[in-house]
Amino acid sequence: MKKIIPLFIIAILFSCQNTAQVNSKQQAVINAEPIEVPLKNGKARAYFASGCFWCVEAIYESVKGVEESISGYSGGYTDNPTYAASNTGNTGHAEAVEIIYDPKIVSFETLVNVYFESQNVTQVNGQGNDRGSQYRSIIFYQNETQKLIILKKKEALAKELGVKIAAEVYPFQKFWVAEDYHQNYEKLHPNNGYIRNVSIPRLNRFKAKFPKELLKEHHY
Repeated sequence: MKKIIPLFIIAILFSCQNTAQVNSKQQAVINAEPIEVPLKNGKARAYFASGCFWCVEAIYESVKGVEESISGYSGGYTDNPTYAASNTGNTGHAEAVEIIYDPKIVSFETLVNVYFESQNVTQVNGQGNDRGSQYRSIIFYQNETQKLIILKKKEALAKELGVKIAAEVYPFQKFWVAEDYHQNYEKLHPNNGYIRNVSIPRLNRFKAKFPKELLKEHHY
């Protein structure tokens, strides 16, 4: 279960902006050329970080055209990150999801809309009580077309809401699949306290405001 970090630690995280995000290794990741993942069996892949991957996995799997959502780590500078290492905030990675989708049914732009509609867009380094750089919001682009879609949406949202949008925009480099026990976590552990009190309510808030015609009748 995710833990609530004491307020004094949260203050430190916000004041320091976490060294994992500002060191030279992290800057090299941010400045890198994006890597484009080719279609496989007609399916494309997209990558997002938006707080706890247990929550995000279920949200994307509720969208038509999404075949699968895989939990993992991305955005950092260390190889073979683990859940324990990621939680230290010293890997540069964030909890992320790999979305396998049919581009004939759902567009990358719609997936970006799902991203922003399913989170607190102003929260820096986390979502809800999940705080730290490992829970920060990142959208990964694989080419300039995707980058433009993300930046236009982010700019329009900032103007519409009159706020600063916290999501960072990174060139995609590599996605590391998380440990087996993290996969399909909401489906396999529906009675877990975090799932009942955080993940499912977040999913339901998203589904209540997203166009119904874009959602599956059942997402499992």
